[in-house]
Amino acid sequence: MTHTLMTTEASPELLARCRLTLAAKSRSFRLASYFLPKAGRDDAALVYSLCRHIDDLADEAESEQQALQDLKALEQELLGTRPRSPLVLAYEHLRQRRGIRLRPLLDLLQGVRSDLGVVRIENDRQLLRYCYRVAGTVGLLMCPILGVTDRRALPHAIDLGLAMQLTNICRDVLEDAGRDRVYLPASRLVAQGLDHRAVLTGQVDSARLARVVEGILALAERYYASGFAGLRFIPLRSRLAMAVAGRVYRAIGLRLRRRGCLVMAGRTVVPAGGKLVAVFMALASLPLGSLRRYHDHPRSLHDGLEGLLAH
Repeated sequence: MTHTLMTTEASPELLARCRLTLAAKSRSFRLASYFLPKAGRDDAALVYSLCRHIDDLADEAESEQQALQDLKALEQELLGTRPRSPLVLAYEHLRQRRGIRLRPLLDLLQGVRSDLGVVRIENDRQLLRYCYRVAGTVGLLMCPILGVTDRRALPHAIDLGLAMQLTNICRDVLEDAGRDRVYLPASRLVAQGLDHRAVLTGQVDSARLARVVEGILALAERYYASGFAGLRFIPLRSRLAMAVAGRVYRAIGLRLRRRGCLVMAGRTVVPAGGKLVAVFMALASLPLGSLRRYHDHPRSLHDGLEGLLAH
């Protein structure tokens, strides 16, 4: 048993590559990772690198068929029915050492598969199920790394992932349209006299589209509130890291709102000063959050996620 674990340990070279991937691909998560204990920082970088590898298999493949083949091969590696790459070997060791369940990552793979080709979201239920697969699952993957032992934390971890993905969707409307993807639900577009085609062609009334985006950001706020309420279940130092990650991401939506939710004008980016403010807000919120009385997770937030929840 000892020999098996040692052969699957992440090498220093692999961990260095994982840290570089995190630094190059996500400034927000890199900033948050500085507040983790060193061991947790390396484990988080490894998880991030594997999740990023999954995204890259989908986004950088020469064809949809190739992407599907590559994702299937990776799934077989995770299940142990195919020889594992060093990254997957290292993750499997981490998964066993930390007690991470396999299903959330398999659900993530399913979510990434749904991004291939044309994407159209019909309603809020479909939107939230997609967000769970590609982001709520990451919250579940991170809980053991953060030292979470109370199962009451799990739905809140999912919600923080949902909130951050909803923010991503609002930020990336223009970029996604260029890839023939529209994540804004048709039900919300129709309510404003719009449709998917209007978003894809750019022939869209900016004020009406802004109201749709505003509604999605308001939905995200409900999930941020739940996500932040669950931070109390994370050990203090790691709690700060997740508070920073959540606040920095939420700042994207707040800045987008200040710009009138004009998503077709280009991607909204939070400057360094704004991120610094988010860090201070995270620091200030921790004592207050711990003093607030805990209320059970609102079950209504997970309406429509039946059959998906992996905790």
